[in-house]
Amino acid sequence: MKKQLISGLALILLFASCQNTGGDKAKTTSAQEVTEQKGQTYTVDADKSTLKWTGYHKGGLNPRYGVLKSEGTLAAENNAITGGTFTIDVNSIVTDSASVDPTTAGGKKSTDLDAHLKSADFFDTAKYPTAKFEITKVAPFDAAQGKSVVADATNTVSGNLTIKDKTVNVTFPAKITFNGNEVTFYSKFTIQRQDWGLSYGTEGNPQDWMIAQNVDIELNVVANNTK
Repeated sequence: MKKQLISGLALILLFASCQNTGGDKAKTTSAQEVTEQKGQTYTVDADKSTLKWTGYHKGGLNPRYGVLKSEGTLAAENNAITGGTFTIDVNSIVTDSASVDPTTAGGKKSTDLDAHLKSADFFDTAKYPTAKFEITKVAPFDAAQGKSVVADATNTVSGNLTIKDKTVNVTFPAKITFNGNEVTFYSKFTIQRQDWGLSYGTEGNPQDWMIAQNVDIELNVVANNTK
């Protein structure tokens, strides 16, 4: 009976960990051709833009969340995005201290998690200090094809996301708006970390098993054209 209870609990946790945890589930394919950046260039305002991330333990338990810094450009023609490139400074990763309670984390603090994420166990920032996202396609969002957690989504965006030495094309809804010389780009989507080989130790490592595959990414980009 005890063995059955444990097995049942494991199945419940495994099932829960496969669920969408807060963002639109990104569709993934192999790397695609990057679009030409036509029209006017908009430079990302780092002070107004944010890149938030959230990771989970199995079953969505004990979420860890924080921010990363990025820079880049968007290109637009006739109030439509034609392309763009974002470079993410992985060494800038900061875990929000509110998401790590040392009393339940074996005495570990958020800064300990930062150091671990930068280590060879995960991002290996000594070797791969940056990640990159390059737009490959922007199309109108078709609400008839599916809902989005992004209110009033306007577009479906595809791009090559390179983390470490792996490039995967991801597609997700976004809300893109133009206001004079400013463009805003908002999205919230979920990726699977092992698509980029982000695993803790070797396959089957019980410590890696306790970490959910889902990672939520929330982009809130403000870019300006100063010309």
